[in-house]
Amino acid sequence: MRLVQETENLVRLTRFGMINCFLVREADGFTLVDTGLRGSAGAILRAATQLGAPIRRIVLTHAHIDHIGSLDSLIAALPSIELAIGRREARLLAKDLSLDAGEKGKALHGFTGAKARPGRLLEEGERIGSLQAIASPGHTPGHMAYVDVRDNALIAGDAFTTQTGVVVAGVFKPLFPFPALFSWNAVLSAKSAAKLRKLNPSVLAVGHGPSISSPAREIEVGLEEAFRQHPEARQTFA
Repeated sequence: MRLVQETENLVRLTRFGMINCFLVREADGFTLVDTGLRGSAGAILRAATQLGAPIRRIVLTHAHIDHIGSLDSLIAALPSIELAIGRREARLLAKDLSLDAGEKGKALHGFTGAKARPGRLLEEGERIGSLQAIASPGHTPGHMAYVDVRDNALIAGDAFTTQTGVVVAGVFKPLFPFPALFSWNAVLSAKSAAKLRKLNPSVLAVGHGPSISSPAREIEVGLEEAFRQHPEARQTFA
């Protein structure tokens, strides 16, 4: 697993060159954001040891398999750890794929579920450590992004990818179709991306691809493509 120090408080852990999770340094240790694929727990624990602090809590952006794959193994190794996830997304973590009234999108897939149950269900605007939860549905019904209030670094989960430039969830590119294939509601994804753009993050850190410093221009380019493919999303932010 590759370690990249992105900011003073943010470390990216990358497996297979394309699947990221993050350690966020706090006064009492680390917050781990997402857990990668199954089999990543040992490398994540070793990374925290190498960086000289324990993992105190796990926060999930969403419940897709590549973000929760090592959750149960980490909970087994750290039984007293705090686990937090967005309230809506918690049902998907429990493999409940039912939709609320008014929720519409493609068939939900990629949710294998986990045995672990969160001790904290997050709502928009709530803080866990230095991270503030930002509701960003679209890629999944309850997707959350997290902004570090100390330096405005944004951990955006899969609201964006950066492997081929900044691509908004739900945008189709023939050479890189995954943001479209694995996103539940493309229009909602574009609206959430526009919401995250307004945060003017200092760093954009995502689940797939390198982090980008001062990403305003790159986000704008990605958002314009999202609006081109899904013009009904633009109306909200015209």
